[in-house]
Amino acid sequence: MKKIEAIIRPHLLESVKDALQTLGVQGMTLSEVKGFGRQKGHTEVYRGSEYKVEFVPKLKIEVVVDEELVDEAVDAIIKTARTGKFGDGKIFIFAVEEAIRIRTGEHGMNAV
Repeated sequence: MKKIEAIIRPHLLESVKDALQTLGVQGMTLSEVKGFGRQKGHTEVYRGSEYKVEFVPKLKIEVVVDEELVDEAVDAIIKTARTGKFGDGKIFIFAVEEAIRIRTGEHGMNAV
């Protein structure tokens, strides 16, 4: 099993979610996050005053998939989340040793 964490632009959530569900991903966790990368934020004007936004709002999607599905899931995220501009986000992949469903005690992919 692998855990995929994708940091994406908020307005692209629905298309990324739909692409993952099409592959058979049954569940995901979503977090609202803020951060910056090479861009180091941006400036905005509000009521005539300019101010710097250092931490840009993003969404973090977390899914756990079988190892055979990792490449397809990553490709789906890239295809739906890429705009070609700074701030498109990142994808991180982690090994998952075990998953246990609390309600039933199921282990492994059955718990996911």
